Amino acid sequence: MRRRRALPSPRKGTPVLTADFASEEQWVAGRSWAYPNGGPTNAGDNKLDYLVEDPSYSRSGVFKATRRSDGKWDAGLLTTEGSAEGFMVRTGDVLEARVRLPEEMGAWPAIWTWLDGGQEIDVFEYHPDNPDLLELSNHVRGGHLYYRNPEVRPGAWVELGIEFGARSVVWTVNGVRAFADRRGVGRNWQAHLIVNLSVCAGRYHPPPDEGTSEMSFEVSELRVYRR
Repeated sequence: MRRRRALPSPRKGTPVLTADFASEEQWVAGRSWAYPNGGPTNAGDNKLDYLVEDPSYSRSGVFKATRRSDGKWDAGLLTTEGSAEGFMVRTGDVLEARVRLPEEMGAWPAIWTWLDGGQEIDVFEYHPDNPDLLELSNHVRGGHLYYRNPEVRPGAWVELGIEFGARSVVWTVNGVRAFADRRGVGRNWQAHLIVNLSVCAGRYHPPPDEGTSEMSFEVSELRVYRR
């Protein structure tokens, strides 16, 4: 059995969040104000998602989507927004995660942040039609990189790190610095976390194959450190 490497931990401090996706105190399932009216759909973003609270779609750390008869896809989403703990990442925090990328065409996994209509930083986005590419984005101040690496591929386990710096957001992939955007998030930034599996509707990336009825990606670890 392949021994897992320790997650990369650049300049990390005290752990302030260790994700327990089963915890209803820590995470809310099946709704987010990043979606119009809190969900369950977001067709304007070219998504086929129909968010569901069903714990089998997210609470194990395996984020699943299944085809519906109406053309939508029941999909799993968890967010700290609206939870009892109400956790938010903030300037200077370091987030680390280990994820298994999906294999099915049309899958659109992401770990990202959101607050009050914005404050979005994408820890990563992935589309299997670009098999070796991760999208790393700072929507707060405009930094973005299409990061390519042969270790990134459908079904692969990938270790992600991100430091939400005031002057530069810094991403690592499998322990190697991938991108420093030199834009940062500013001194007083904060936002909730979202982990989800969306499904592409076909405008920007291919939709699911007709024979596909289910897809998934997994987050086996997610932690946030604060200095």
